[in-house]
Amino acid sequence: MSPRAKKIPSDEVLPRSADVVIIGGGIVGAATAYYLARRGLSVALLEKGYVGCEQSSRNWGWCRQQNRDAREMPLSVLSMKLWDGLADEIGQDLGFRRTGLLYASDDDKQLADWEKWQETARLFDVETRMLSAREAAQTFPETKRKWRGGIHAARDGKAEPALAAPVLAEAARALGATIHQQCAAHGLDVTNGMVSGVHTEKGFIAANAVLCAAGAWASVFCHTMGVRFPQASVRQTALRSRPAPNVGEVLYTPDCALTRRLDGSYTMTISGKATLEVTPQSLRYAKPFMPMFIKRLRAVQVGVGKSFFVGPESVSSWWSSKDNRFSDIRVLDPDPDPKFIAAILANVRASFPALADIEVDEAWGAYVDSTPDAVPVISPVDGIGGYYLAAGCSGHGFGVGPGIGFLAAELIVNDKPSVDPYPYRLSRWSDGSKIEVGAL
Repeated sequence: MSPRAKKIPSDEVLPRSADVVIIGGGIVGAATAYYLARRGLSVALLEKGYVGCEQSSRNWGWCRQQNRDAREMPLSVLSMKLWDGLADEIGQDLGFRRTGLLYASDDDKQLADWEKWQETARLFDVETRMLSAREAAQTFPETKRKWRGGIHAARDGKAEPALAAPVLAEAARALGATIHQQCAAHGLDVTNGMVSGVHTEKGFIAANAVLCAAGAWASVFCHTMGVRFPQASVRQTALRSRPAPNVGEVLYTPDCALTRRLDGSYTMTISGKATLEVTPQSLRYAKPFMPMFIKRLRAVQVGVGKSFFVGPESVSSWWSSKDNRFSDIRVLDPDPDPKFIAAILANVRASFPALADIEVDEAWGAYVDSTPDAVPVISPVDGIGGYYLAAGCSGHGFGVGPGIGFLAAELIVNDKPSVDPYPYRLSRWSDGSKIEVGAL
C-alpha cells in the first residue's frame, strides 16, 4: 500500500509556453516551482502520477542538521530557516515542528563518529550535545540494549511527508504556476544546443528553461538526452502505525527509527538497512558507486528483483525509445518487504514497552535515489543550455527540499546563490574529482 499523500487538483489545460517547466512533482520540484513563482516567473509543474506520490511521501519526515555531511550543511541550514517561515508565507500547515531529535547507541564507533561531528556542528552553529549513558537511558528504555550514550539535537525536527509537496505545489499555483498531474514528460526539444521546450504526453510546452527533479527517474530521463547522471535507487521499507502512546517525537536507535505524526501515529523503520537491486542502470554506473558499496557493505543487501525488468532502471527503460516508459508506471510503488516489517515491529515492541500493542495502519516500499557520494546534484547540465538537474538526494531530500528548491530557482534565474553550488555540480563525476562518500 502506498502512503496517502494529500491529493490536489490538476490544471487540465496545458500552457503553450512557460518561463520554466519542472519535471517531477516531489518536494524538490514543488519547492522550486514555489520559489520561481514567487519571483514572478511562469511555471508549469509536470508529474506523471500525482504530486508527492513517490519518495516525497514515503520518507521519515525528518528535518535535520545533525550528522549531515559537511558539504550538505549550508543547504541544510538554509532549509531549516525556510521551513521556519513556510507555514506563515503559504497560510497552510506543512507539519513542520522543531521538536528536537534524540539518538541513542551502544556502539562505541558510532558514538565516536557522533562526537567527531560536533566539530562540524560548531562550524555551522548547530545546537547539539552528546548524551551520557545515564541520560540516554532516561530517554530510551533499556529493554534490548545497554546504551553507552547518545545525542540530543535540540533544534532539529520533522514535517509531514503527506502534506509538504502538495502544499508547496498549491502555494506555487496561488502565485500563478500550473500543476499537471498524469502528465509524463517524454523529452526535451533542443535547438542549437539550447532548450526550447518539453514534449509531454498531453502536448508540447515551449520553454527556455527546464528543471529535471524526477527523483528515481532522473537518470533515465537524462539518458534520453545523452546526459550521464550516475544514480542508483536503493529499495527500503517503512510502515505507519495507528495512533499510539507518545514515547517521543523523533527517535533513533540502531534497532529502529520513529517519527510521531500529527495524528498520533508513528512512521517506523530501521535506519541504514536497504536493498540495492541489480539493474542495467546500476551495472552501468557500478564503478563510481564502488566506494559507497564498500563503505556500506554490511548495511546494504544486494539482489535482483522486478526492477531489472520494470521501472526507471530496467532493461525496457534504458534500451527503449518508446515514450510510454515514463507513463506506463504512474507511481513507482514497490512492495514492502514482509520480513523487514516483522523486524521493525519486533524491534519497536521490544525497545518501547508502551508500544507493545502497536498496530500497523499501512506499510510501503520506496526507492531512494542515491548518488555515488550521497550528496545531491543541483546543477546546470553542461552541453544543453537552459537544462538543469536537481536529484540524487540520497535519502536526505525531504528535509533539505526547500533549500534545494530555493537554490535551483536561483541557478535558473542566474541570481547570486545563497549557498555555494560547487559541491552539487553534475560535472564532479567527469572532471576528475575524487569521490568521497558522505554521511547517511
